[in-house]
Amino acid sequence: MRYKIIIEYDGTPFVGWQKQENGRSIQESIESAIKKIFEEEVAIFGAGRTDAGVHAIGQTAHFDIKKKSFDTYVIKNALNDHLRPLPISILDVEEVDENFHARFDAIQRKYLYRIINRKSPLTIEKGRAWQVHKSLSVVSMKKCIPLIEGKHDFTTFRSAHCQSESPIKTIDEVKITQSDENIYFGISAKSFLHHQVRSLVGSLKMVGDGSWSIHDFDNALKSKNRSKCGALAPSEGLYFMEVKY
Repeated sequence: MRYKIIIEYDGTPFVGWQKQENGRSIQESIESAIKKIFEEEVAIFGAGRTDAGVHAIGQTAHFDIKKKSFDTYVIKNALNDHLRPLPISILDVEEVDENFHARFDAIQRKYLYRIINRKSPLTIEKGRAWQVHKSLSVVSMKKCIPLIEGKHDFTTFRSAHCQSESPIKTIDEVKITQSDENIYFGISAKSFLHHQVRSLVGSLKMVGDGSWSIHDFDNALKSKNRSKCGALAPSEGLYFMEVKY
């Protein structure tokens, strides 16, 4: 049996989605819970490999079970019971065709980045958004959207450790909105380069605070040179929102 799960998590205490030797990961935590329920070693495959500190509202993954089959409602409740007190929640479990693959079948991934633009320290939102003290112009940042959307070589906004075969990606949509002190960056694409969203937001922030002009942003993109990228936005403001199949 193959099961598809939708996962919400606070990435703060984890080394990221993927299993690593230097600490606890989300993947390892869920695999451990599955093993306790089904009494077999199981590998789960996620739609995206979020970094340390990155959160998720709708991460998707799948796993196979050989020995037993349970009602999906029972599996969801059992997983949540075994995951406590970790900040990981299984929102949905669905039985899927054996050919379904959480990563390779995805046709679109959506990320949200949050900036809180104020000088007073964060309390409730600490660790869940990037606090920027200097006033930001959303109007200026929005003028960069046509430069980002569509198919481009995003070498400038790519991590040096990125394992993608090509730096060329197609961004389906970029939305930048503001509600009081909250600024939201919504970015959708079939796939992303490592650190692409955080690199783009970090550079957009520089346009917003006046450090860069729109022309500077355009030149950075066209340079296809990682050293021309602006500051990398911190991980705590990034959310993996949704996967479409």
